[in-house]
This record gives sequence, C-alpha cells and structure tokens, in this order.
Amino acid sequence: MDVKHCLREPIPEIFDAARYLDAAVSAHLSGHQELAEELLRLSDMDVLREWTESLWGANSPYVQRREIPGAPAHLPQELRVPVRMPNTAERDALHKRDGFHCRFCGTPLIRKEVRQILNRCYPEAARWGTRNIEQHAALQLMWLQYDHLVPHARGGNNDLSNLVLTCAPCNYGRLDSLVEEVGLISPFSREPNPTDWDGLERLLR
Repeated sequence: MDVKHCLREPIPEIFDAARYLDAAVSAHLSGHQELAEELLRLSDMDVLREWTESLWGANSPYVQRREIPGAPAHLPQELRVPVRMPNTAERDALHKRDGFHCRFCGTPLIRKEVRQILNRCYPEAARWGTRNIEQHAALQLMWLQYDHLVPHARGGNNDLSNLVLTCAPCNYGRLDSLVEEVGLISPFSREPNPTDWDGLERLLR
C-alpha cells in the first residue's frame, strides 16, 4: 500500500464552494439576504456530495486497510478515556493551530455552530435534513471534526498531540483505524495550510 497525505485529493469544486460560502456570509452581514441565498444555493453542488460519499461509504475504493503489528486494540467502553471530545479550551487551541482546514486533505472547514446559523437564516438554501441526501453538500463536506489520530475506541486521549481538525469525509472515511492502517502519513509531517479562510467564524460575532 502506498503512503499518502490524504485518502483522496480534494477536487477544485470544494474551493469554489468555499468562495461561494465566504461571499454568502459577507452578503448576509451586509444585509443582502437575496444574494446570500443565491450564493448558498450555488455552493450546494452534486459533485461535492459524490466526493463525500466516495470516502465515507463502507465500500470506498479510496480507503484500504491493513494490519499494523503491535497496533492498539479496541477497548471495552469501561477502559476508554472517560471524556471523548475536547473541551472548549482544547477546541480553541486546535482552531488556532490548524487554521480551520482539514489536516489531511486541506479542505476548508466550518463548525456546526456556523452551519446552524446559516440553516436558521436560510432553511432552504442551507438545508440540513436528517438524511445525508437532505443536507447541503458543501456544508456537509466541510463539517469540522475533532479527529483522534489514535481513536478513542483504541485508547486515544484528548491531548493536542493526538487531535487534529478534519473534514467529515476524512474523519468518517478513516473511522476507528490508525493513520498507518489506511496508508496515511502523519498530518504533523507538514505544516497547516495558511490561508485567509476563517471558518466563517465572523458569523458568530
């Protein structure tokens, strides 16, 4: 198995959608709701849903697993670290360190709190239903995850050295496998991607 930085290279449309979403938030904050709604609809691309589903399906052609000698085993619930997710201070440190980009594929990321505001203001254009197909394709793909390199189910803790920000497809594609088990290089082998992308966090201010 070849080693690589991400399960699948991001497609250009992901970054097109990020520009649409960024412009939509700027339009919303400037009081141009109709323009914001139009931009949100433009970012909801079928090709993005196809990219997402190519990674997190059970039979993804991009996710091949292998056994690693001495890898930590799956633990019973009572032996796992009690607190599964990072606390507020740990999350803030991750946002600052990783810059709202997936540490594997580089996709721009958006927290669910931002998505919820967009959905509340534009329920049709920023749709978020109970089924995957009913969710806005870009907001689903760019959904920020707090990912454990050594999975929680295998004894992973919430130390910053074991946590990275990832997009939903990279997180749900890898699931509870170690990075090495799916042929990935440690995300710490390269620096975070420095861009002007702010995760659309200005919508929360």
